[in-house]
Amino acid sequence: MDDRPSSQAFPDDAVAAEDFEPKSARRSRVSGINRALQVIDYLYETGSPAGAYAIAKAVKAPLSTVYVIIDDLVEKNMLARNPDGSIWLGARLYHYGLAYARSLDFMSVATQEMHDLCRTSGETVQVCGRDRDHMLVLAMAEGLSHFQVASRVGTRVPLNWTASGRLLVGHLPEGERIELFKRCARTSPTGRAEINARTLSDAAGKAFSERLSIQVAESDYSVACIASPICDRDGQCIATISIVLPEQKVLSDESHYTDHVRASAQRIEELMGWRTTDLLNR
Repeated sequence: MDDRPSSQAFPDDAVAAEDFEPKSARRSRVSGINRALQVIDYLYETGSPAGAYAIAKAVKAPLSTVYVIIDDLVEKNMLARNPDGSIWLGARLYHYGLAYARSLDFMSVATQEMHDLCRTSGETVQVCGRDRDHMLVLAMAEGLSHFQVASRVGTRVPLNWTASGRLLVGHLPEGERIELFKRCARTSPTGRAEINARTLSDAAGKAFSERLSIQVAESDYSVACIASPICDRDGQCIATISIVLPEQKVLSDESHYTDHVRASAQRIEELMGWRTTDLLNR
C-alpha cells in the first residue's frame, strides 16, 4: 500500500514552486540530477536515515518532487527505504565506493600499512581524511583487545575533536587555520576538546611540524588517539594514520606507540614516492 500523502496534503507553496521548475528537457534533466545529488548529499551529511518531508525541507525542494526522486533512486538501488518509511543510502552507492577505492593506489598502500601497524601494535588503527569541516574515517583495522572504539568507517567528527583532525589542516597557512577553526570548532561530548580557534591553529601547526598529534579523552571518555600525517609530494597532509587505544596505555608507554605510528606514516609516503628516503636503508 502506498502510504504517501495525496497531492491535496502538499503545502500550497510546494505545488506552486513546482510550477516554476525549468521547462526544457535539457534543463529538467540537469535539475533532476542536481536534486538527486542534494538528496544523497543530505543523507551523507547527516549520517542517518530521514523521511521525505525532512529531506524536502532541508534541500528546499517541493515535497512531491522529492517523492519522485526518492522513488526513482530506490528503484535503482541508489537509496533504500527502511520498514518505517525512512530513507537511507542504497547498496549501489556502496558498490561504487568499493570500485573507486580499488582504483586508488594510495588507499591500497595505506590500508596494507594500517593492517601491518594493527598487527605490530595490537591496537585498533585508522586511516582518516578530511571532509571539509570534519575528519572522516576512511579505513579501520580492529585490534585484538576487547577495547571498543566508537568511530567506524564513515564516521565524521569535527576537526577539533581529534588528533587527526588537527594534522589534516596543519599544513595550511596560519590565518586560514584560524578562520577554519572559528567556523567549525564544536564542543565535544566530554567537553575537553579545545574550541579556541587560535589555540587550535597553534596546536595544529606544531603537531604537523612534529609529525605527531596526541589527544586523550577529548571526544570519548578513556579513549586516546596517536596520529601522524601522511603528506603528498607538495607537503600537504592528505590523510593520517592513527592508533586508537585506552588512555592508560598512552600514559604508561607513549613512545612505544608514537614511534610506530610515525614510522607507518613515513612508509606510506615512501611507497607512494612522496618521500625521497632510500627504501633499502630503512
